[in-house]
Amino acid sequence: MANEIIVIQIRKVILDVILLNCIGWPILFLFLWGSAYQRGFFCNDTSLIHPYHESTVPSWTLYITGIALNCVVMSLTEFLNRPADKRDVYMMGVKIPNWIYNLYCVIGIFAFGAACSQLTTDVLKYTIGRLRPHFITVCKPDVCQNGSFTDYVYHEEFTCTNALFKDNARIMKELRLSFPSGHSSFSMYTMLYFAIYLQKRMTWNGSTLLKHTLQFLGVLSAVFTACTRVSDYKHHWSDVMCGLLLGALVASVTASLLRKNSNPHERDSYNVQKPIVGSDNSVPVINKYFVICLYFKGETFLHITKYVYLVFYNCTIFLDVIQKQSFKLVKSGPI
Repeated sequence: MANEIIVIQIRKVILDVILLNCIGWPILFLFLWGSAYQRGFFCNDTSLIHPYHESTVPSWTLYITGIALNCVVMSLTEFLNRPADKRDVYMMGVKIPNWIYNLYCVIGIFAFGAACSQLTTDVLKYTIGRLRPHFITVCKPDVCQNGSFTDYVYHEEFTCTNALFKDNARIMKELRLSFPSGHSSFSMYTMLYFAIYLQKRMTWNGSTLLKHTLQFLGVLSAVFTACTRVSDYKHHWSDVMCGLLLGALVASVTASLLRKNSNPHERDSYNVQKPIVGSDNSVPVINKYFVICLYFKGETFLHITKYVYLVFYNCTIFLDVIQKQSFKLVKSGPI
């Protein structure tokens, strides 16, 4: 039986990249120029007077580990799974390794989910503007001097007087971005996606517990990262809890897309066309750009009749493909 053939349409790849950028650029915009909601406070609010600590898990460690770990594991897994995938994949008339196509699918889904999780987190942060637990310690508001910690007055206009931090615009901005926890949402998304991916795509049977051990360690690292945000007084416990739930929710929704791509024969995002199987000399329909190549094994009337029939049959299929492709130009979307 001839292999299944997949033709990747370049316009869909371009559209995927454009849509991913439409979600990614707002994240960068908020990071560089976003302004959080100016929430007030009470000077006697004991939840805002915790000491300032450096992060146990820095942001650069979080993002590099979460992204790099998934990309490395996905690349290795798809490469090792390549013998089981018998499809032929073409892009712009060039045959590409099928594991590269699979890797594009799973990493594309992962990147899209990560961008959605991060953008949702940032929108909530800048909209709510909740103050961090070390707000009063870092800011030292002028309205909270001279024993005013006993006053039940809600302050919205104030000036930070702490000489150590008042000139650090980034720290001053971060003081209002407590809810939800970005570390918690991102770590939970990446590690839960990592666990789900292993469950669906890891096929190595050398050890029964290897896959489950990796899944456990991944999710445990996400929980550990979230807990450090509380112990470092970067977030309130409710910020961390909501961040974990948000990351888990986005990972679960994204996994529904991964499920479709976990089985090579369930993908419908590109022009997937099955070969015509009728005999040992079956001729596959590639796509509307293909050329039917016939190899005549004999000069008998029977052979000639058979190949004429195959040409006629493939022409009808060819016309049907053109009709369906023109219809998909409107209905088709990105992976």
